[in-house]
Amino acid sequence: MSISFDRALGIHQQALGFRAQRAEVLANNIANADTPNYKARDVDFASVLAAQSSKDKVGQVSLARTQSQHIPAEGVGSGDAGLVYRTPLHASIDQNTVDLQIEQSNYAENSVQFQASFTFLNSKFKGLVNALRGE
Repeated sequence: MSISFDRALGIHQQALGFRAQRAEVLANNIANADTPNYKARDVDFASVLAAQSSKDKVGQVSLARTQSQHIPAEGVGSGDAGLVYRTPLHASIDQNTVDLQIEQSNYAENSVQFQASFTFLNSKFKGLVNALRGE
């Protein structure tokens, strides 16, 4: 009987990847806080996770190449999925929509959630190792 890691770990492995992607987006917003005309972005975590969950239930999308010289379509749909522009709370003179305090609090919250997901996956792996050892 083989172990299915997808079934054992559930959606939590994808959640960890999306938390890492959101950390990159939020860090980019913080880095561009003083850039004129920069538009703050964020990852809509709930919609991305729901889409990933439904894609896992339906199955992966597969594309066929009609010629051998075509570029293979690996990772279709994983690019900017769930990436949305943030609506500013107040207008700025330089049209920058980054609010540094909001970005920093979102980054801290995302960091805590990333650590929680990582700890959960770590405990799942420890449980699998204990099951394999027969403890």
